[in-house]
Amino acid sequence: MRCAYSPLAHETLLEIQGPDTLTFLQGQLSCDTRELSDTQAVPGIYCTPKGRTVADLLLIQLGEDHIGLRLRRDICEHTAAVLGKYIVFSKAELQPQADNWELFGCWGEGAGALVTDLAGQDIAGPYACVRGDDFVAVQVDAAGQQFECYGKAGGSLAQRLAEHCEPGTQEAWQALEIARGVARIEAETVEEFIPQMLNYDLTGHISFTKGCYTGQEVVARLHYRGTPKRRTYLGELHSAELPKAGAPLFSAGGAQSVGNVVNVVEHEGAIKLLYCATAAGHEQGVYLENGADNSIIAGELPYSLPAPR
Repeated sequence: MRCAYSPLAHETLLEIQGPDTLTFLQGQLSCDTRELSDTQAVPGIYCTPKGRTVADLLLIQLGEDHIGLRLRRDICEHTAAVLGKYIVFSKAELQPQADNWELFGCWGEGAGALVTDLAGQDIAGPYACVRGDDFVAVQVDAAGQQFECYGKAGGSLAQRLAEHCEPGTQEAWQALEIARGVARIEAETVEEFIPQMLNYDLTGHISFTKGCYTGQEVVARLHYRGTPKRRTYLGELHSAELPKAGAPLFSAGGAQSVGNVVNVVEHEGAIKLLYCATAAGHEQGVYLENGADNSIIAGELPYSLPAPR
């Protein structure tokens, strides 16, 4: 089988458990938790009351009344602290960074067949899940070649992946994630973006029919009555210096920032990134603060951005 794997040390699961878990999350997150099941994970986001994005999440059902929220490790503590202010009123408990699970990426032409063999059941479709005795796997792309795998700590998943896959790198996995156009919230960008700026309305992270949740009024108003001033784009940078998430971007002839780096990784000699920018700035071309020589070469997202209204 042609596939690679890598531990994802930069990711973690924030676990929530208790009889009110789904009800609590339904009132806090942008996604519809009623769509979550043993065979289906659900992407979502958590916002402030003012509609700023605190965290992007992937919800995985780990057991009865037991949900894992996959998010970047560097924002887990802050996310748990903010959620913890409200969960005290529910019959549910947060387990921040309990490290009960080991996270891996598995990708390549043979990844789907491998996951099917390990679980003994077929998997098909974005965010579909399969599970074995000590692991859960989620398909995160449309082609069925990229999977997030969650193994119980001390379980056999790492060994089984090593037996069937070539060793890959975390950077290779992040480059694939960027190519999918899926923005991730990092420590430097917590509460910096309105969801539509990161295309979360296009990537399935927001339900506009589920009802109320924290920040819903702001998100819905922009969806039905407005147009986001900025969107997220795919790009590549040929630079000797790796920019950080949140770094400001500029366009030709302007001293005022027109956007920010969202996610960035260096892979195979190139710097791949997602960046949020105004439409005008994107069309004129954007570059880092240290000079137009560090201009970003725009790429093509795997989904279409709507025309401004």
